[in-house]
Amino acid sequence: MTFEGWQDEALEFYERLEIDNSKTFWAEHKELYERAVREPMAQLLDRLEPEFGPGKIFRPHRDVRFSADKAPYKTHCGAHLAAGGYIQLSADGLACGNGMYQLAADQLERYRRAVAEDVTGAELERVIATVTGAGPVVSGRDPLKTAPRGYPKDHPRIALLRNKGLVAWQEWEPADWLGTARAYQRVATFLRASQPLKDWLDGHVGPSELPPR
Repeated sequence: MTFEGWQDEALEFYERLEIDNSKTFWAEHKELYERAVREPMAQLLDRLEPEFGPGKIFRPHRDVRFSADKAPYKTHCGAHLAAGGYIQLSADGLACGNGMYQLAADQLERYRRAVAEDVTGAELERVIATVTGAGPVVSGRDPLKTAPRGYPKDHPRIALLRNKGLVAWQEWEPADWLGTARAYQRVATFLRASQPLKDWLDGHVGPSELPPR
């Protein structure tokens, strides 16, 4: 089927799930989730695949093993693209992300070296200016309160050096376009606009080479 956006009932499903996040509610409304939420997300991924690669929808269940919050279900539907990019639907609307959310120890070392070096660091600053000029917001994740060990506190890119991740992010509140194929255009435009950041991170940081935990 062709992607035609998400209808109001998808957002209403998450509004109600936020109020009643229970297995009983989920069992009673699972068909609605599959039809109104998950199926349009799968259709969107199919449409994105020729340009952005295959995608995967995350499972709706939360991992509550180490969390004080025992609510069993996520209050959003998230999907990840193999080539990079994240899509999220919730009661608040549609959101997209791209970049590296949480850097492993070896990635963090390479990231900081590249940020500190004059040529690659200046290149990153230009990339961020280009991406933010197109609409997405670029922000660091879990920044340190001070300079990382081995770097001066007065480094010209100290704000970037303190980050433990770097992502582009954009959100859109619910509106009529969300229930049409125009939602695809919002996502595709974001992914194209944020690609320079992903390219810089891929080229200067790359995947972690540490064994999985």
